[in-house]
Amino acid sequence: MDGAARLAEEAPYQFQAWALGLVGARRSGQVKKGADKGIDGQLYFHDGSDKSRQIVFSVKAGKLQAGYVRDLAGVVAQEKADIGVLISFEKPTQQMRSWAAGQGFYESPWGKHPRLQLLTVGELLEGKRIDYPQTAGVNRTYKQAPKAKKVAEPIKGLFDNDERGD
Repeated sequence: MDGAARLAEEAPYQFQAWALGLVGARRSGQVKKGADKGIDGQLYFHDGSDKSRQIVFSVKAGKLQAGYVRDLAGVVAQEKADIGVLISFEKPTQQMRSWAAGQGFYESPWGKHPRLQLLTVGELLEGKRIDYPQTAGVNRTYKQAPKAKKVAEPIKGLFDNDERGD
């Protein structure tokens, strides 16, 4: 935790990348400070349908503010994401947790998953994970390829007779 605190203070953008790595997400947009539309990272998953589902992340290294949760809810709606996660160094207030809990659930064949989730770096280091469908224990960013079709005719060998009768 001491190293994470030092990283958050000295290099907030490196802290973002490190925190996203804790949950298996990838960075979104520019590495430098800029307009990231409120999305610091993304993670895609499948819930049994052919459509890829999206989780958007916001990472906050500094002082946590209640407005961050509302901003994340707006980003989730704007991006049509299924889940939004706020990763912070500081612990969210009870009011922030209550507001996030009031945003409903994403429903999958495996149950309900909170639409907005608030996690601290400390919780992640202790083993807490994002609540989302994880089929076969892996994240699948891309659509699965279709199965190969069986060959209708037997394949002729090198020494089989061809159509000329040789």
